[in-house]
Amino acid sequence: MKLQHYLQEVNFQIGGEVVDFDAKGDSVPYYDIINWQRGTEGNIEFVNVGLFDGTKAVGQKLLIQEDRIMWAGHQSEVPVSVCSASCLPGSRKAVRRGEPICCFDCVPCDSGKISNQTNSVDCAICPEDFWSNNDRTACISKKVEYLTFDSLGIALTVMSVVGACFTLAVCGVFFCHRHTAIVRVNNSELSFFILFALTLCFLCSLLFIGKPTYWSCMLRHTAFSITFSLCISCILGKTLVVLAAFTATRPGHNIMKWLGPKQQRTIISSCTLVQVVICAAWLIDVPPFPSRNTQYEHSKIILECSVGSSLAFWCVLGYIGLQACLCFVLAFLARKLPGNFNEAKFITFSMLIFCAVWLAFIPAYISSPGNYADAVESFAILASSFGLLFCLFAPKSYIILLKSEKNTKQHLMGKEKK
Repeated sequence: MKLQHYLQEVNFQIGGEVVDFDAKGDSVPYYDIINWQRGTEGNIEFVNVGLFDGTKAVGQKLLIQEDRIMWAGHQSEVPVSVCSASCLPGSRKAVRRGEPICCFDCVPCDSGKISNQTNSVDCAICPEDFWSNNDRTACISKKVEYLTFDSLGIALTVMSVVGACFTLAVCGVFFCHRHTAIVRVNNSELSFFILFALTLCFLCSLLFIGKPTYWSCMLRHTAFSITFSLCISCILGKTLVVLAAFTATRPGHNIMKWLGPKQQRTIISSCTLVQVVICAAWLIDVPPFPSRNTQYEHSKIILECSVGSSLAFWCVLGYIGLQACLCFVLAFLARKLPGNFNEAKFITFSMLIFCAVWLAFIPAYISSPGNYADAVESFAILASSFGLLFCLFAPKSYIILLKSEKNTKQHLMGKEKK
């Protein structure tokens, strides 16, 4: 200890370099930094590329001449001494089995997951109403979709309004010519009932456009099912009248007394009431309601109307189909009855179109998601409504407006004089 005291005060020179000791008795360091380099002849050369001088002030002790350093492979750039590069945000580290922990692969995050840090070991799942961006670095709000007034919605709206206007125009023509033979034949009251129901059918398709709400979901299916049931019930009543009218011309038949206006109204009301009861039971038990579909396309939220009770939904469609089939069979039986204007054949065509549209609707509706299912159902309503309107009323309107000479009882009954 006594010697250390004197060593702290000693300093001397060796080879021109000053040697002294610090407070702990250690010599102050002074090092040359040597770089081993391969010479031109393949020999090893020791090149001085810097020095460390412990006597200098802090920050000035180390001096490196980087331009003189030569790395392995005769490279002047500093080699990267890592097994794997860092994983950027949007990916996670997956350690390679059997290799050092510094060796790993960078695996991109799956859709719906993100990582926002370098070298993340796991990807975080986005909340239910959010989805990952393209870089998988942040969660963004999912796009909300439903049948809006875009190009598809506008097209369906225009078709709906045009159909309703056509129906009202036909109604106006029939009202102005209500005393003519072609309007009065086969109960004009039923014709106006059908036109009224068709107007409602066209307007019902508008309920499928726009953001689904509790009330709109309940109205969508029930409104169109009741209006279509009313329309088909009126056509069924008209078909029965056609059959009864020509059956009554045979001797000994007095069937028309059983199919007077009161009886026809009773048939229409009873057939429609069955559908009303089905819809009422549907709304009381498990009514349709708005729902958020996140399963069809995970990056979007599709707002749609859930039918609530699938059994009730298919019962509603099944009852309309039963009415249409019954109407088709009766009209088919009456298609060859005498008369220049046998309405039964036009009813047959209209029911064929109606049934074809709704048979095509079923697989299309099942396979279509969300707003496309709404568009399919809206289109089916419009297509079947246009089919009924043109098959039942276009021939009559043509005679009323362009062939008035045929608008006589004699011509319609096929008794016109040659």
